[in-house]
Amino acid sequence: MTARDRFTAAPVDVREIRHFHLFGAIGAGASGFMRGSARVGNMVARPRCIGSVDVDPAANRDFRRLVGVEATTLDMFSLEQYIAFHGRMPPAGWKEATPEDILRAAGYEFPHIVFLSAPCKGFSGLLNETRSKTDKYVALNGLTERGVFLMLEAFKDCLPELIVFENVPRIATRGRHLLDRIAKLFRAYGYAWAETTHDCGKLGRLAQSRKRFLGVARHMEKVPPFLYEPPQHRLQAVGTVLDRMPLPGDPAGGPMHRIPQLQWKTWVRLAFVEAGSDWRSLNRLNVEDGYLQDFLIVPEYRAGFLGVNRFDASMGTVAGRSGPSNGAFSIADPRPPAGTLEYSQYGVMRMEDTAGAVINVKSPGQGTFSVADPRHQGPEKHSNEFRIVPFDGAAMAVTGAHGSGQCVADPRPSGIPQKGDHYLTGGHYGVRRMTDTSGAVSSAACHDNGFWSVADHRMPAATDKLVAVIRAMDGTWHRPFTTLELAVLQSIIEPEEYLELDGLNDSAWRERIGNAVPPAAAEAIASTMYQTLLLAWSGETFLLSSTPIWVRPVAVALSVAQGGTA
Repeated sequence: MTARDRFTAAPVDVREIRHFHLFGAIGAGASGFMRGSARVGNMVARPRCIGSVDVDPAANRDFRRLVGVEATTLDMFSLEQYIAFHGRMPPAGWKEATPEDILRAAGYEFPHIVFLSAPCKGFSGLLNETRSKTDKYVALNGLTERGVFLMLEAFKDCLPELIVFENVPRIATRGRHLLDRIAKLFRAYGYAWAETTHDCGKLGRLAQSRKRFLGVARHMEKVPPFLYEPPQHRLQAVGTVLDRMPLPGDPAGGPMHRIPQLQWKTWVRLAFVEAGSDWRSLNRLNVEDGYLQDFLIVPEYRAGFLGVNRFDASMGTVAGRSGPSNGAFSIADPRPPAGTLEYSQYGVMRMEDTAGAVINVKSPGQGTFSVADPRHQGPEKHSNEFRIVPFDGAAMAVTGAHGSGQCVADPRPSGIPQKGDHYLTGGHYGVRRMTDTSGAVSSAACHDNGFWSVADHRMPAATDKLVAVIRAMDGTWHRPFTTLELAVLQSIIEPEEYLELDGLNDSAWRERIGNAVPPAAAEAIASTMYQTLLLAWSGETFLLSSTPIWVRPVAVALSVAQGGTA
């Protein structure tokens, strides 16, 4: 044997790993599984999605768009659960789902991994305890157990090596009785079951913290008890993601990047919420009969009255009576109080902050879904365009650029007759008071050739819906995230990419995005699962690696048999 023969590389052994998705939704988790990868020696994983089932036809069409695989529309309610949830009998032609339906949705193939994220509204902390116990949500919660049973029966002739069960953290308490029954069900089919938690943001290097429950079932006969830990990452700041996107409302972002229309009162509230804080900022405002008492236009009161210093500014002299109402003795502290960013109402994120979990609620009043965006609105302009120069100030440089003319705030009366002053009496760019009478309406009436503008003092009604740019106290625009920004925070697409989900309804889009498993986190989980399977198939029980064995979160799920089962 020659030296050349001894060092010839072994051929690559490509092993297909089939994954199937129960309650697959728009396919965000499945797309992450498609991106997962692993290699053990010359053995390489090649993932393939064999299907998905979900009750939402629009979500299934999105699944086809994101994953490239057909998803099956299937209602997995029992008849009793359907009646309890919908409050009526099912339509003609409806029938209960069977294990055969699940097997058909998988193309009559058997998966190595099943990933499921059952409906979580009934377990969510956003739903109060009383409503969670109503027949409707009891039925929805029961769908979790029924789905697991149908899946196990469908694949009983060749059970999956691994089953990953993802949900909201509160399922461990509010759904404790269901989890106990599901654990017994898994053990009856030969699985070891363990419950863990993880942060999708740290697994997927996201700009949001998304803490989730993760249950893992390991088929003890097929998979030895070891698992290596995926790397953990620091969370990104919101601004690192948003800065790479077009400004909200830019046509380049498409219909999903439009700014949500909010009620006028909501815009005003957002403007008074401190960046990094939430609705509790509003408690500090003095409101009587629906009117703010501390925000008025008044003559000079005292120098620095209710003054607020910047966090990077120097402090003035500390006097004997240093109170907020007699000087600049307050500070704009950008640091958020501990624990206030999660489950916040009217929460406003700084551009450098990390977002909270993106959930399926739809408005700023239900969480930290707004951002203090300091970026310039609209196209870039010259510094002297539309600039108003004070009468006692110096003008900017006179340039030859068309359209960049300067203006002056001229306090002199314009009614003094002089030669050539007839133009001044024409009312060009004229503004009428609301109490004035308008002149005759001519055919050429326009804002720049007469008194065709009005000083309208009226404000929108509290419940009028509109898009507004109100500069907040910190000088930024406190606004809600666009639907596209939420999709990017979930890692469904990159900030530079374009996305259109099925339909033209922001509410439906936001619900589907909020229900999605972040693909970047799913990719990290999938890669670890693939490595586990390759090790099992190669007969290895040890891997020389700098990556620690996963004795935290999911590692326990695959390496420890619980409940007295070996």
